[in-house]
Amino acid sequence: MIAFLGMGLLGSNFTKALLKNGQQVQVWNRTADKAKALEADGAKAFPSIVDAVKGVKRIHITLSDDAVVDAVLAQAAPGFEPGAVILDHTTTSVEGAEKRTKEWAAKNITYVHVPVFMGPANALEGSGVMLVSGNQDIAAQILPWLEPMTGKVINLGDRPGKAAGVKLLGNMFLITLTGGFSDMLATAKAMDLPGSVITDLFNEWNPGAAAPARLKRIMTADYDSPSWELQMARKDARLMMEEAAKGNKTLTVIPAIAKEMDKWLEKGYQNKDWSVIASENL
Repeated sequence: MIAFLGMGLLGSNFTKALLKNGQQVQVWNRTADKAKALEADGAKAFPSIVDAVKGVKRIHITLSDDAVVDAVLAQAAPGFEPGAVILDHTTTSVEGAEKRTKEWAAKNITYVHVPVFMGPANALEGSGVMLVSGNQDIAAQILPWLEPMTGKVINLGDRPGKAAGVKLLGNMFLITLTGGFSDMLATAKAMDLPGSVITDLFNEWNPGAAAPARLKRIMTADYDSPSWELQMARKDARLMMEEAAKGNKTLTVIPAIAKEMDKWLEKGYQNKDWSVIASENL
């Protein structure tokens, strides 16, 4: 028997997948109708969170943030079986994940933070990526539970909060990427070009292929043999902002980066590789 708390898009599809794989799943959600709807798929919905977790050793949660996770677990606690395992797929802070791991262990409850790079479709089809970190004996214990739920499980070692940190870094890249796409689309429109030119460009040129090399250059502080000089990158940023302005478009990402470039230009780094702007964070 499995309990699943939090029937949003991700939690409900995880539940449907578990049911399809022959698992018995008890579900609960703060909005009871969302849990009740899953009875059509074979789940057993409970209006009481305490009843939902009674007699269950394996409990999954997908909630919104640290505060909600803490509140929901506190509400469910009277129903927890001694030795129960909580698998938390919520994106949370590092501090929160580490704090819960320690505090629930003191109550003979195993809490493991298992954040995911998975959308609802991934949860339903068992693809995508799960992250896990912390006590390695526990990680080995739960791996057979996690592997059928996803395409890949990445074990990040014995620090309990590391999975939370890596999840935030991954989401940071996705947010930055979308912000960059927004700027590209805005500038294309300002230049009277359809957004499809970006798709066409990527069909012929894959800038993502250069990402590992770019990160390596930053991490090794290799700025003296530039592939793109800072002064030239800043010139291009100026052109981008000028073109956007001509079309009355406001950019989000490029102006912030240009501001950082200006700081390094003032220090005399114009002939260095432009990735020098990241050097203070090494």
